[in-house]
Amino acid sequence: MLVVLALVAGVLLNLFGPQPYLGLPLLAAAPLVAGAMLSFRSAFVVVGAACVISVGLDLERGRPATPRSVDLAVVGLIGVLALAVNRLLLRQGRDLALARDVAEAVQRAVLPDPPSEVGPLVVAAGYTTAQAEARIGGDLYAVQETPFGVRMIIGDVRGKGMEAVAAVSVAIGAFRQEAEYAPTLATLVQRLDEAMARAAATSGPVTATEGFTTAVLAEVSDDGALSLVNRGHPPPYLVHGGQLVRLDPTLPQLPLGMGLGDATPAGSAPVDVVWLPLGASLLLVTDGVTEARDAAGTFYDPLSSRRMGRRFTEPEALVDALAKDVGRWTGDNYRDDMAILAVTRRGASLPATSPVRS
Repeated sequence: MLVVLALVAGVLLNLFGPQPYLGLPLLAAAPLVAGAMLSFRSAFVVVGAACVISVGLDLERGRPATPRSVDLAVVGLIGVLALAVNRLLLRQGRDLALARDVAEAVQRAVLPDPPSEVGPLVVAAGYTTAQAEARIGGDLYAVQETPFGVRMIIGDVRGKGMEAVAAVSVAIGAFRQEAEYAPTLATLVQRLDEAMARAAATSGPVTATEGFTTAVLAEVSDDGALSLVNRGHPPPYLVHGGQLVRLDPTLPQLPLGMGLGDATPAGSAPVDVVWLPLGASLLLVTDGVTEARDAAGTFYDPLSSRRMGRRFTEPEALVDALAKDVGRWTGDNYRDDMAILAVTRRGASLPATSPVRS
């Protein structure tokens, strides 16, 4: 449409404009627009049409041969450049598509979807990137059944790019390994902290001092006891009976991998314990949710959302509702990657109760 408008406007200005040849710039612009927006074959047709129209207008206005040749040369040269741009954009599009396919494969390898059922829990997860072209981010999650109960992690690596992907790989790998053998959640956190600190130290002095990972680690036992350790991450939520309860940590702690050591002895990090009733869900998010803003700059708060104040019987519905609610809040203008992990304890729903810490 823009190409046709440029050609028509160029013809009309040349024929009826207050000055001779006023429409020549529009005739020259039409091939450029076509080169950027249309296929190569269509752009080639537009270039040819623009050249023919330029010659025809010059003949109709009785323009001398030399200026006529100059007009044709200008339109033709711009047309050749437009075709070159078209080829370049096509090549870049193919390279981008290949890069996105590779990125998606890496994403699936580093951060595979969790199983839909783990032990007594039903599991769902969602990942939304801030940029459609970049399918790899620094958010991470994992769920694993262990001899000590179902353990899970959600976290956010500081930074972007391949360094963040490497840190995600280290965090997920360390979690998978240590979750099977660490006797307590506090010990698991300590070992993850050491693994992340070692990885950061081997990446250079900048990464060693600035590379860290915020995370929440959780453990659900068969009797419904929910243990939580929060290392500088947005708090999770208990969803039950149409109510959301934010599970703030009793004692704030530093992120993983800072290499500063713990203020408490190894394996004795503070652990908060609450009750996860039958039919209740644990909702874990990254700061892409809690730091999402609307057009006025107001932060999103799940506790203030009417759409989240309803009963959810399946974790997939909970994840989907939260993702859509954040999208509505931001107008689908995401400033950061957003990861959501929800687990629901199987069984009949019980009356909503306030979580009790121990």
